[in-house]
Amino acid sequence: MAYYTWILAFHVMSFTSWMAMLFYLPRLFIYHREHADNKAFGEVVKIQEYKLYAYIGVPAMWATILSGGSMLYLNPGIFQSGIWMYVKLLLLVFLTAYSFSLNMIRKRLIVDPYYKSGKYFRFYNEVPTLLMIFIVIMVVIKPF
Repeated sequence: MAYYTWILAFHVMSFTSWMAMLFYLPRLFIYHREHADNKAFGEVVKIQEYKLYAYIGVPAMWATILSGGSMLYLNPGIFQSGIWMYVKLLLLVFLTAYSFSLNMIRKRLIVDPYYKSGKYFRFYNEVPTLLMIFIVIMVVIKPF
């Protein structure tokens, strides 16, 4: 179990990287949408969106899931410590679905740069913040 803390450290780092993508990609969608008439700017934002999602977000998401799964495998007794872990895993499902939804939106904006409004994306940008708050509360405070 000496390496468990190394896995935990990697898990926290990968979660932080994943969250960075989840926070920033919707912001790029706002720029993409609000500058839809500027084709040159749109081309730059499309590249940024793709690279952020494919090169940072997806690897960080899988690193988070795999390192978390490794920790659960090494410490299955954690499921006996209350329902907080089940709630955390449910929130992980929502976070993963949100992550995949960002890729669908990214692809849709390539075809239709007028898809949704900047205000919509500003609201959508708050979803990962709420999920992160609840996940951190589950891990640190373990209210249940």
